Amino acid sequence: MNTRENVKVTELIEELPEHTQEITLSLRKIIWEASPELVEEVKWSKPSYAQGGLVCYLAPAKNHVNLGLYQGSKLNDKEGVLQGTGKDMRHIQVKKVEDIRADLYNSLIQEAIELNK
Repeated sequence: MNTRENVKVTELIEELPEHTQEITLSLRKIIWEASPELVEEVKWSKPSYAQGGLVCYLAPAKNHVNLGLYQGSKLNDKEGVLQGTGKDMRHIQVKKVEDIRADLYNSLIQEAIELNK
């Protein structure tokens, strides 16, 4: 077990269907790579990550996983990957592991961390 893993998050992920579990674990790894200071916890029944404030979350669904960014509306979404129309939150819907764009997601997460400073 990774020393940064929250046991409750790990248990939540282990209960997911194999397809969404694989996507969730891949996104979780990208989140951890974005910053060694991110804290993982369960908030609103979802894996959530904070550093100086809420940064991002994972929302597994039946056929996809959303990588949500709490302050997504304030991020520089040059590639237009963020979805949603809420005041602040935006998300990226991932349907297959092959669709994951690690470098792009990592930079968005790092930008979200900077907003909390």
